[in-house]
Amino acid sequence: MTADVLPAQEHMGLAASWGAHDSEPFPVVLAEGEGAWVRDVTGRRYLDFHGGYSALNFGHRHPALVAAAKAQLDRLTLSTRAFHNDQYGPFCRELAELTGTETVLPSNSGGEAVDTAVKIARKWAYQVGHVPEGTAEVVVAAANFHGRTLSIVSFSTNPAHRAGFGPFTPGFRTVPFGDIDALRSTVTGATAAVCLEPVQGEAGVIVPPKGYLAEVRQLCDDTGTLLIADEVQSGLARTGETLALDHEGVRADLTTLGKSLSGGLLPLSAVIGRADVLGVITPGDHGSTFGGNPLACAVGRAVVRLLATGEFQERSRELGAHLHARLRELDGVTEVRGRGLWAGVQLTEERSAGKRITERLAERGLLCKESRGHLRVAPPLVVTREEIDRGVGIIADVLA
Repeated sequence: MTADVLPAQEHMGLAASWGAHDSEPFPVVLAEGEGAWVRDVTGRRYLDFHGGYSALNFGHRHPALVAAAKAQLDRLTLSTRAFHNDQYGPFCRELAELTGTETVLPSNSGGEAVDTAVKIARKWAYQVGHVPEGTAEVVVAAANFHGRTLSIVSFSTNPAHRAGFGPFTPGFRTVPFGDIDALRSTVTGATAAVCLEPVQGEAGVIVPPKGYLAEVRQLCDDTGTLLIADEVQSGLARTGETLALDHEGVRADLTTLGKSLSGGLLPLSAVIGRADVLGVITPGDHGSTFGGNPLACAVGRAVVRLLATGEFQERSRELGAHLHARLRELDGVTEVRGRGLWAGVQLTEERSAGKRITERLAERGLLCKESRGHLRVAPPLVVTREEIDRGVGIIADVLA
């Protein structure tokens, strides 16, 4: 029996028996997707308010992205960086122009991009910032989520991400998110960089106080410290601007992108930023077999073309305002946070039922993610106003 005709329970049993238990999926076995909708192996349809943790900004199987992938599959999929390929250079130029930056270093996952940005910041501190070798520090925010590599969990404040994985990588200091005074008192002559999410996703879609990001930028300028913005989740139109930092007119020295950089079709991430900062990396310092491969770059170029029109930024702003307004009307909701088509919906204690609430939403045809008492709502940016109303209606029924 082939995998595509197995019943749902058998799929889940195979995953439990043969797959590593690194996650706890819903009891739904997805088989197809299009736009803001997915279908399971039984043929049942679900409205997707999960959005692949912001990887599916353009919905499932956006035709322009699928066409780019199919065309490149017929030509060349991998060359490694030992050789040039005809997609790498144009992708780097087009992404730099879209984001108003100078240099692009492609990689595969968001965690890889953050790890790379930290490496670059440390080398920059030693070569340019005159920090003694081996002493550079990076200041991070509490409740952060930047990935799950060993170095990244070393500066996580979530005990579940750290338990059993020590000893940890040194060189990180933590301050409360949104507290500029705490940051000022922590940055020293040994600080290589401040690394922040402009909007904290896993913490509950937390938007910092107005003006905070501009103050962080000024502090970094005043102290000769790099600013690293992790926009793996918040970037590429999710918050209503191309980058979440654009809401305050701020530019980071290094920015990490991922997830929707390939529209959810395949792994693609990047560190983008100042040429003089990325320029400390020289041949042999860093590398990735699949980083900048022609297939990923071809799809990434198609993503850049979609974003260059401004359509998705506008959709996120306009439909996001409608989504937030509708969510605030719901009984059992104490707060709605976020920007654009991205919302952290805080529930009253009696309404918050952990994973059970998302299972009840799925039973009614809506896929969503719960974390620590809040619902994370992030539909694809191709969602319609009517689909938003339908999804919010399902949430209202479950909360009732």
